[in-house]
Amino acid sequence: MSVGIESDEPVSEAERSDVLFLCVANSARSQMAEGLARRLAPASVGIHSAGSDPGELNPLAVEAMAELGIDISEHQSKPIDDIPLDRVGKVVTLCADEVCPVVPGAVQVLHWPLPDPAGVEGGHAEQLDAFRKTRDAIDARLRGVFVEWSDEPMEDA
Repeated sequence: MSVGIESDEPVSEAERSDVLFLCVANSARSQMAEGLARRLAPASVGIHSAGSDPGELNPLAVEAMAELGIDISEHQSKPIDDIPLDRVGKVVTLCADEVCPVVPGAVQVLHWPLPDPAGVEGGHAEQLDAFRKTRDAIDARLRGVFVEWSDEPMEDA
């Protein structure tokens, strides 16, 4: 069986509706994107996040998302190998200065080069502000993407 494939049954391109958010550590940007997308995406769209070198979920990402009423505290950083890649039709890379992971196959790739908020130095307030800015930038982009996929009205955050 291939890496990231859950079954031996082939999946048609029409069935590849899942979205995968990728960064290196899967600790902040991609985790926030997953949490936001789960709130905004139509129920028929599977949402995943992963990293090429998974680390630990950043507590400031959890805090920034909790401000919007989104609980990602139980999320785990995971490698790309844990994702059912045969179901993924869109990959969103969120790397800026790092080398972004690559997913082989016939997928649409969107690159959103957002700086890693975990790299911001300073006190708690300055660091949390960086996470808020990244969260809000992801949210704005996701609202633009998912409004095209659904006839349902958008939920206010």
